[in-house]
Amino acid sequence: MVQFYPTRGAVPHNLWDRLLDEATEEVGILVYVGMFLTEKPDLLDRLGQKANAGARIRILLGDRDSSAVKQRSIEEGIGRETISAKIDHANAFFRPLRSVAGVEVKSHSTVLYNSIYRFDREMIVNPHVYGKTAPMAPAMHLRKTATYGLFDTYAGSFEAVWESSRPSEGRL
Repeated sequence: MVQFYPTRGAVPHNLWDRLLDEATEEVGILVYVGMFLTEKPDLLDRLGQKANAGARIRILLGDRDSSAVKQRSIEEGIGRETISAKIDHANAFFRPLRSVAGVEVKSHSTVLYNSIYRFDREMIVNPHVYGKTAPMAPAMHLRKTATYGLFDTYAGSFEAVWESSRPSEGRL
């Protein structure tokens, strides 16, 4: 573990940018929504450039109609359909990347215990806390080491969700 943050919002903006800038092989995003990502005006261009340079870009968004998404929305106290509506927004945001070679966007219906943001051999993991929205939950900056560790545990979790997901169509 490189650093622990009391909330995802406490992760420095320049760390997100550095991790994305330095990634050359893989960027993986596992979220229900990842709404804060849609506030980065150049994110789509940067991800597209990464893909065009040969990086694998994988984005996993929640299935808006899944029972897990509905339940999380209720548990956060924001209404049964709120996260589903946010997923619609995220799908619309990422839609332009669907035609870029090397970019895959999928939907998952898993219970999301953690949001995972992978950048080659580093990642930010945002463990979720019952009754709290993701920005209010802690975050960990992890780096892959030579031995099996936390990074590998969360990378394996990402892969398991990826394998159980389906291509995302999103709503228009």
